[in-house]
Amino acid sequence: MNFLHVISPGLLTTIQDCGRPGAAHWGVSASGAADALALRAGNLLAGNPENTPALEMTLAGGTFTFERETPFVLAGAAFDAQLAGVPLPPWRAGVAQPGQELRVGNARDGARCYLCVRGGLEVPLVLHSASTHTVTQLGGLEGRALRAGDRIAVGSAAVRPHRSEPCPAWLPDLYAARAVRVTRGPQRDWFDAEAETVFASAPYLVREQSNRMGIRLTGPVISQTVDTPLLTEGVSLGAIQIDGTGQPIVLFVEQQTTGGYPKLANVCSVDFHRLGQLRPRARVQFEFVSFEAARAAFLAQETLLRQLRNGSAA
Repeated sequence: MNFLHVISPGLLTTIQDCGRPGAAHWGVSASGAADALALRAGNLLAGNPENTPALEMTLAGGTFTFERETPFVLAGAAFDAQLAGVPLPPWRAGVAQPGQELRVGNARDGARCYLCVRGGLEVPLVLHSASTHTVTQLGGLEGRALRAGDRIAVGSAAVRPHRSEPCPAWLPDLYAARAVRVTRGPQRDWFDAEAETVFASAPYLVREQSNRMGIRLTGPVISQTVDTPLLTEGVSLGAIQIDGTGQPIVLFVEQQTTGGYPKLANVCSVDFHRLGQLRPRARVQFEFVSFEAARAAFLAQETLLRQLRNGSAA
């Protein structure tokens, strides 16, 4: 049996998979990886199924060792990472020998990096998911972030050889700077005629209070024209609420399952991974697109992942 040992945990390191959809009626949001695209692609590069549990590191990574030879992939944002003192680029498979230290330092860009271990990490499933939901303390390792001294079993989830050659060029390109695409929200008519123009006119700044529940932004004020309070209703991942001060809040992976602020827009699922890489004080620009355009972009992205899964991605 192989185990991952946590020498130091980093700032906030948790076990994540693609989440536990379908539990909102119990008040449990899906949670899962903040950047599910990186998790899925990293697992495919490591030879695992896409939903295999991995480590999500935020802003500053940890230090780890393995008891046996272990292939792995670091996916997502570029962190200052080294294996036995040798620098590691992002999106590239490595092989840790027994006892070698894998050190993942600070993020050079973006916010989150995923350590996808060949075979995956074995923890008990809660509501069919290994994902850590820190608010309710469900899943992962006792529902919490990792601590020094933790020991996690490496599983046998691998279904294909890990990829030793460089990742496809399109993977980093999906993280190139561009506006986050949104569609109109269910309360669009609660705002004045200029709301969409104002919202998409200038970048918003990510506030320090942001977390996996919600990304709080500051920037141009959005004026609401309806004074009637909104009855609390179900909310979705990526919904953009406008609070009482006219500032946006993007509901994120550990969002509350209901909310009472009107929703001007919703982030398109094709750009959810961009939300996961927003760090405090980062600037984010939004762009309204049609449903048809959002759907086409999502299907194109899924086609690339399918090619990677089938081993045909260039």
